Amino acid sequence: MKLKYLFAVISLFVSFFATAEDANRAAILRNKILNGDKSEVLVVAHRGDWRFAPENSIAAIEHSIATGVDIVELDLQMSKDSVLFVIHDSKLERTTTGKGRISDWTADSLKTLKLKNGAGIRTKHSLSTLEEVMNVAKGRVLVNLDKADRYFDQLMPVLEKTGTASQVIMKGGKPAATVDSLYGGYLDKVIYMPVIHFDKPGARELVEGFVNEFKPAAYELVFSNDTDAEYVKQLRKRLDGNALIWYNTLWDTQCAGHDDDHALDNPDEAYGYLIDTLGAGIIQTDRAELLLNYLRSRSLHK
Repeated sequence: MKLKYLFAVISLFVSFFATAEDANRAAILRNKILNGDKSEVLVVAHRGDWRFAPENSIAAIEHSIATGVDIVELDLQMSKDSVLFVIHDSKLERTTTGKGRISDWTADSLKTLKLKNGAGIRTKHSLSTLEEVMNVAKGRVLVNLDKADRYFDQLMPVLEKTGTASQVIMKGGKPAATVDSLYGGYLDKVIYMPVIHFDKPGARELVEGFVNEFKPAAYELVFSNDTDAEYVKQLRKRLDGNALIWYNTLWDTQCAGHDDDHALDNPDEAYGYLIDTLGAGIIQTDRAELLLNYLRSRSLHK
């Protein structure tokens, strides 16, 4: 009996601490980014793992969390009556059973629509508001709200209501001084990450502005050819220990061909190159499970 009692107590403690860790997972991941922790590579599911469920759906987010993804990337659009919905396109046709612009529909009418899957087939899933999604993600995963800086003033009340501002990553392509001027009042709550497109004029000047003035916790670097990779190698050294580097492997022109499709045949030349040569600390992917399995094989993810 004493042995049974001991096992029961141990089981209770293990369950308690596991539950506590799950509840605090978003805070742990946030601290990894803020501290420049590269002991693991963080995985971002693009549009919430659209291969498993409709993009930007709660089902896709739940699947991402269950597989061990660290960040889900989601998109925002606003309804006619100023409610934020999680959907990529400004028009409804591609991803829903509706037609026309989202901004011409009220929230109630949008909730009557069904989402389509990656093959354009109607599903049982409905559009979700930002509030609904953040309540699902609360404490469990970080959320990258892409191109959401258009809605900062409408966004923050939702994040404050749901208590999720600290687990949100915002990003954009504006210069450091502009970011500080426009969003400075929010930047102690959310993580802001600049996006640097090296194929665009002034990219290196943008980098220098952030490195010298803003000092963000992470940078998203986009480049279509390996010529820019030489500069990135030098930038990696400057950022090491101070900021993480985020790469996208969604398609070849975002990472000079070291993308998800390449990883299907040779993950070392795709993911491995970005990690070992270009210092990736965060990778956004359309194949989260493939990337997670690769990282786990190298002890770079739990």
